[in-house]
Amino acid sequence: QVQIVESGGGLVQPGGSLRLSCAASGSIFSIFRLISMGWYRQAPGKQRELVATITSGSSTNYADSVKGRFTIPRDNAKNTIDLQMNSLKPEDTAVYYCNRAPKPLSSWGQGTQVTVSS
Repeated sequence: QVQIVESGGGLVQPGGSLRLSCAASGSIFSIFRLISMGWYRQAPGKQRELVATITSGSSTNYADSVKGRFTIPRDNAKNTIDLQMNSLKPEDTAVYYCNRAPKPLSSWGQGTQVTVSS
């Protein structure tokens, strides 16, 4: 049994910033420090996509659409990952989820809504 809880979403104007947080617990996450994690997002009418990944060695990878604007730090002591989002654009509007990456677990959190609008 795993639990994933995302938080930090909200409404922000274009060009603004938000910081999302994700806390993971349970079974596989007992070895959180060894797991590559990622942030995914799903916009209305679109498939869920992986936008940022951080490996167990803290190497990061970003989708071209967010590169240079998003960063994904992790805190292995707290079993958390964040997503720092800067220079937000309307096309960043989506529900954001975290999970193992690039192969997610079957269990997902409730996600956190990010809306970028003036």
